Amino acid sequence: QVQLVESGGGLVQAGGSLRLSCAASGRTFSNYVMGWFRQAPGKERDFVGGIRWSGTTYYADSVKGRFTISRDNAKNTVYLQMNSLKPEDTAVYFCVVSLLRVPFRESGVDYWGQGTQVTVSS
Repeated sequence: QVQLVESGGGLVQAGGSLRLSCAASGRTFSNYVMGWFRQAPGKERDFVGGIRWSGTTYYADSVKGRFTISRDNAKNTVYLQMNSLKPEDTAVYFCVVSLLRVPFRESGVDYWGQGTQVTVSS
């Protein structure tokens, strides 16, 4: 099993920034994809971004140019730097791991974190 622990959520004003972190522990493996999903109230979980072991990144159109994903393979940690935040970014953000491919959909995720709340006030 893999445990994912997120940190860094909170309340921020529109236009502000937040940085989320997620540390993976437990089962050890290589070449896995890490990423983030988010779920706004009353909505489904949506892909935010993902990063391959090599560092190649993928983003949802809604966050391109504002969010940046990075990872530290030695620490099994992924980061999500969120800039120019908007009220519509308000959601619970979930760290995810996929063992095979970039999980653009929920069905592609193998492991989920517990989620961290991000609230952007207008």
